[in-house]
Amino acid sequence: MRKQKYFQKGQSYFEKGKYQEAAIEFTNSIKIDSGYADAHFQLAETYLHLQQGNLAYKELTRTLELRPEDYKARIDLANLLILGHKLQDAQAQVDLLLKKRPDDPGVHVLAANLLAVQGKILDAIAEMQRGIALDPGRWEPHLSLALLQVKNLDFAAAEASFKKVIELNPKAMQPHLALGEFYQSQKRFGEAEQEFRSALAIDSTTIGPREALARLYMAEGKKADAEEVLKQAVHDLPHNPDSFLALSNFYYVTGDLDKSVAEYHALFLERPKDLVVRKKYIELLLQAKRYDEARSLNDEILKANPKDDDALVNRSQMQINSGDVSNAEQTLQAVVKDVPNNIQAHYALGVAFQKQGNLTQAVSEWREALRLNPNFLDAQRAIADATMHQGDMNGLQDAANQMIRLQPGSPEGYALRALANINAKHYPEAEQDVRRAIAAAPQSVLGYVQMGNLRFVQKQYSDAAKAYQEALDRNADSTDALRGLMNTYVAEKQIDKAIAAANAQIQKSPNNSRFYELLGSALVQGKNDLSGGEAAFAKSAALDKNNSDAVIQLCQVRAARGEIDQAIATGEQSLKDNPRQPNLYVVLGDLYELKSDWKKAEGAFQSSLALNSQNPVASNELARVMLQTGENLDVALSLAQKARAGLPNSPGVADTIGWIYYRKGVYPLAITFLKEALDQQEKNKLPDNPDFDYHLGWACEKAGQPALARQHFEHVLKIRPNYPAAAEIKNELSHLKS
Repeated sequence: MRKQKYFQKGQSYFEKGKYQEAAIEFTNSIKIDSGYADAHFQLAETYLHLQQGNLAYKELTRTLELRPEDYKARIDLANLLILGHKLQDAQAQVDLLLKKRPDDPGVHVLAANLLAVQGKILDAIAEMQRGIALDPGRWEPHLSLALLQVKNLDFAAAEASFKKVIELNPKAMQPHLALGEFYQSQKRFGEAEQEFRSALAIDSTTIGPREALARLYMAEGKKADAEEVLKQAVHDLPHNPDSFLALSNFYYVTGDLDKSVAEYHALFLERPKDLVVRKKYIELLLQAKRYDEARSLNDEILKANPKDDDALVNRSQMQINSGDVSNAEQTLQAVVKDVPNNIQAHYALGVAFQKQGNLTQAVSEWREALRLNPNFLDAQRAIADATMHQGDMNGLQDAANQMIRLQPGSPEGYALRALANINAKHYPEAEQDVRRAIAAAPQSVLGYVQMGNLRFVQKQYSDAAKAYQEALDRNADSTDALRGLMNTYVAEKQIDKAIAAANAQIQKSPNNSRFYELLGSALVQGKNDLSGGEAAFAKSAALDKNNSDAVIQLCQVRAARGEIDQAIATGEQSLKDNPRQPNLYVVLGDLYELKSDWKKAEGAFQSSLALNSQNPVASNELARVMLQTGENLDVALSLAQKARAGLPNSPGVADTIGWIYYRKGVYPLAITFLKEALDQQEKNKLPDNPDFDYHLGWACEKAGQPALARQHFEHVLKIRPNYPAAAEIKNELSHLKS
């Protein structure tokens, strides 16, 4: 029969590891007979190997519709649900299997996997041991047991389980690698090397044992030995693209991007028609910012196949780099819709959201990428960066630890963990990580920047400046290094030296938009030079039209100079280039407020929230505008409370909530929040805001506290005699009792 012919051909491809070809044959078999359960199941297994979980789920579900008693399919389906964190659905499958197949060791292993994901490690260990007792000769459950025992910090038991795995399957490579990684985590480096070399002796044709050895040497600080192992891999495995990739990755993580590209270029020349090799080479060219070469090669792929999702992702990255973020987002939204398991697409979409100021959506996409591949370093790096900017130092430390686990030879993880320790005032630990970062990649700026940060918080300003300068000597475009150097001079009250440092670096990198932004900030904040600051911010924005931070500061400086209309025009022009930048709408709303154009201000804040509904500043500002226009106070209160969730210590948000309660006639609550606004203002050492005293004065007056009302009204006139409501306050003071 034709369906069996296709099925047998698919089986042949499957056994050879040719999963794409196998999928085609199994699909052909199903087209002839849609009720062919064996073909549905084998197609599901094929999709699992291709890491296409959604398609595998569909085929496993169809298999069980046709053959409900297929317990192998049910176990696979449950494992897939666990991987997708659909734990309630997975639990239903596990409960059914335990009831129907209580003596099946595979069912108990499955149950243990679910318990482990739920965080019930001791229960998972007990369940795994039940499975092993039913079939003690299988090595895979012993390996799972060892990993669970590691999670339970029972290292002696874990080591015994790892050794049992090797005893049961002495000719398998993977158990030796697992035991070696265990020894490495325990810093038993000699034993780890022995296990990795045993794995290499068992199978010298794969890259895995060699990469493990290289990672071990990097963890020991033996960079030259790690490089030699990977060079030998290229020599021994000249036709294996993984060997070239391993050496290329080594150079990449140690900061030598040119060598990284050169190594993979050799493989590309050997295999110019190999699509996998071509795509990886394009990725490296993008990382090296060789965009023209990358674009040319990528366009060839899209010409042959306009729907190639990897090539579309690469094109989106080039769009992001050229400032075309909106079109990049549209491209990536289409890719994740068509191919929801494309990890790179989720990562790149996160970058697009980040560029548009939507960090919540960005982190969501990066976490989805990590769900699909927990070892995806780029997503872990992006989350680390997000936690850093959010001030979440515990989250930063966790992310940094994961980065170190994935790439112990890279300076990034150590540098980020150092930053977390600096913020936690764990200075000895920070120093250790800084030195590890520098040792891992002496040519990288990362370690030197964190050395500067460490010395800065220790108030060793001379050493801090030296470290930041060493970073700039290695990378003249490092914004972090220049910012640190300038902050050091400011801390020493040497603003002229900070400005000179910015100008000196601009001479070396005249097209760096961020450098002009730093110069503008120093001129405005340090010298009150609004004219010079305006020129610097304008230059910054001209060099990079997507630098919304520079545009926002340019608008603010022009507003401070009384040029409100020009500031508004600047913001509106920038929105034409950055239509999905929520913070630009916020600054425009503020500018419209200065003109008392409440309708346009409200529209601007609503536009910001339409792009990022979690923006607390926009929520608070919109609530304030609604107070001016007399709109629904309950809606305004809801917005202000949402803002408070994002900015719990903001005096401005507390003032907004207090004033809303005043307008609602709930004076005790109004006083509570308005007093909190003043307390937070003092705690954060902010300049006195007369609005806070003005609002609290009226709340006290309504609550029958005339002495307090007088005190706050008088303070308004003291700090700002020409306050807009000064006449109203004086009139009220004439009626208040002392």
